[in-house]
Amino acid sequence: MSLQTPQFIYFDLDDTLLNHKKAEQAGLRDVHQHFEMFNGISEEKLVDTYHHINKGLWEEYGRGEIDRHILHRRRFEETFRELGVDESKYEEAGITYMNYYRNHWEWIEGAKAAYEKIAEAYPVGIITNGFAETQRLKITQFELERTASHIVISEDLGVMKPHPQIFDHSTELAGVSRGSILYVGDSLTSDVKGGTKAGWQVAWYTLGPIEQGRQLADLVFDDFEELQRVLGVE
Repeated sequence: MSLQTPQFIYFDLDDTLLNHKKAEQAGLRDVHQHFEMFNGISEEKLVDTYHHINKGLWEEYGRGEIDRHILHRRRFEETFRELGVDESKYEEAGITYMNYYRNHWEWIEGAKAAYEKIAEAYPVGIITNGFAETQRLKITQFELERTASHIVISEDLGVMKPHPQIFDHSTELAGVSRGSILYVGDSLTSDVKGGTKAGWQVAWYTLGPIEQGRQLADLVFDDFEELQRVLGVE
């Protein structure tokens, strides 16, 4: 598929512009060092167990089966139970993790320069899943509100990508036709499938593309310089 010149470009935030996975892993390793109860349990075991449990909880949250407070409680409570450590420390661990996690936020390699150059040439916006206060802290820290015409956070709408309501709302905000919106994101489900179903063009940022995504996305890239080149903002 080929990319047509867009009139508006939306970017996903986590793991497209900002390196959420790296920050999450670093934050969990800090938690591992913070609590003595992890003596004898490797950092990798904590990270792997947390990831597995947290992924399932976010899927439940996305389906509306649990609220954010239950997700916050259970992700460490169930991780600690699985690891055989004191699960009553889930609340302290959650606060500790968030404080550490925020210390590790950084841009994806090449994303800052590309985003800023693209924002000079096109109207841009941000669409992100996640908890509103955390995502707003990221947006403020990286001064994205200076360039993003519209910022759409899933919790504010009560649904998560790839729910059509997010894309419909964002289309109205952009004020252009669906086919002239480009969405840049990393998730096959939330971004590629959600965007194409909405009638948008999609640029899929991925280091490991699969054929289904290649068939759906208008552009598949693993280097932001390629996105700049395609959009003519090198």
